[in-house]
Amino acid sequence: MVLAIDVGNTNIVFGCMDEKTGQTIFEERIHTDFQKTSIEYAISIKTIMDIHGIDTEKIRGGILSSSVPPVTRQVRNAAEILLKKPLIEVGPGLKTGVDIKIDNPAALGPDLLVGAVAGLAEYGSPLIIIDMGTATTISVIDDHRRFMGGMIIPGVKVSLNGLTTNAAHLPQIAVELPQKLINGTTVGAMQSGSIYGHASCIDGMVDRIWEDLGYETGVVATGGFAKVIIPCCKHKIAVDNQLLIKGLLILYEKNR
Repeated sequence: MVLAIDVGNTNIVFGCMDEKTGQTIFEERIHTDFQKTSIEYAISIKTIMDIHGIDTEKIRGGILSSSVPPVTRQVRNAAEILLKKPLIEVGPGLKTGVDIKIDNPAALGPDLLVGAVAGLAEYGSPLIIIDMGTATTISVIDDHRRFMGGMIIPGVKVSLNGLTTNAAHLPQIAVELPQKLINGTTVGAMQSGSIYGHASCIDGMVDRIWEDLGYETGVVATGGFAKVIIPCCKHKIAVDNQLLIKGLLILYEKNR
């Protein structure tokens, strides 16, 4: 088994993969806490592994991707305490198999790189990859399998928090699908605007990317909000919540 960890601003996604079959044995999320120590993260990870019946002695390696430098060291140390062996960390110098065509390839976020690796392996090219977390990121891979760049959009919860912070009479709400599009309540109207507005943004960006490329692509979405937003989109978009874990396993096999 291989332990794969992706550290994001809101959540840390981690799971165990069977490297022989490529199957995910389990995948879980814990809240990213900037105050936690390495041992506290180790306890959280070990507890969840125990729940899933995972013996750390049977894990032969691990790989870490992090977009949050302030907690990278703590999470990495936590995993190495449990595994008693060093982790591979996604970054410059790693073999990826992705032809990166942005202005500064070394500056590409690890999460975007991992998503591109998995997207190419699972869905081929050309491809649009949408990752819906704290930010909504859109990555574009052209018909020559080249990573061309993309867009960064304020995420669903970030947008809602900005709205409620700056509008005194608007309440904090859960990101849930409202009963109808045109809503007669404040909460319903906020939910409709947040979910259908973000879905319309995704549809519109896909159209603009296709127009810019001159051809249509496959589209896949991942991240915590994908399962809520993507079903409201008009375009056909696959939802793959294990995309980053799959990408990490591929990178582990390329670099172990």
